[in-house]
Amino acid sequence: MKKLMETLTADRDHWVGDGFPVRSLFSYHPNAAAVSPFLLFDYAGPYNFAPNIGEPRGVGRHPHRGFETVTIVYDGEVSHKDSEGGGGTIGAGDVQWMTAAGGILHEEYHSKVFSRTGGPFRMVQLWVNLPAKDKMSRPKYQAILSAEIPVVTFAGGKARIIAGAFGKTRGPASTFTPINIWDVRLDAGANVALDIPEGHNALLSVLSGRVRIDGTEIGAAEVARLSADGAGAVVETLEETVLLVLTGEPIDEPVVGQGPFVMNTEGEIRQAFDDFKRGKFGLAASA
Repeated sequence: MKKLMETLTADRDHWVGDGFPVRSLFSYHPNAAAVSPFLLFDYAGPYNFAPNIGEPRGVGRHPHRGFETVTIVYDGEVSHKDSEGGGGTIGAGDVQWMTAAGGILHEEYHSKVFSRTGGPFRMVQLWVNLPAKDKMSRPKYQAILSAEIPVVTFAGGKARIIAGAFGKTRGPASTFTPINIWDVRLDAGANVALDIPEGHNALLSVLSGRVRIDGTEIGAAEVARLSADGAGAVVETLEETVLLVLTGEPIDEPVVGQGPFVMNTEGEIRQAFDDFKRGKFGLAASA
């Protein structure tokens, strides 16, 4: 079985734009190889927004290069638009998977409907690294609606399979490297064995509820980082729990990140900033 290596918690809360109250459960972990291919985990909310009659809250157009953003909405609605023509509105249960790759500009706001009505808001955004050979590939966007995500029911709970596979059930997301993303709901008092592959880094993220893993209690807004060695993990729930399970085959390459860019060398980071300043991002939108 995999062993619990550490518990990751948010060191501070902050706002991204004026629409996303975020706790970073990890961001550029000091040992990048230990969480690879994942780079960042932002947990926005839970938060209750008042109705807003002005412009929707959010974050304006900004660049990315060298990785992917994965946004999973639990409550509320998010509207996205990018320089490759991708975009739309996603709501509870939906996922947007944006491959920034060689360079993209995008913006994220509350939907106009949610902005007017207000209400509970909760979402997760992940940054997923790309191998060096794919970092400068063409950007793309995947809108994955809740109805397209298969659900597997098992003793003690159920799992929505966003990416990778759970048993014989595969998720709809297209990935560059082997990754599993499972949105798991567990009953109180459950004892569940998760079939996590040998050699995968594994991050078990408690979004609500409380569990015990390898003898240690993990609470809401905490992440259990498990060893790459071993296969499988047992989760004992102390109350009803929402668990986001992230596993992936590590990308054995240097990680150099600065601001919105994640590359393999300092020179590539400087080139990314230079290309952005020269207007070389988002040419498809401005053509």
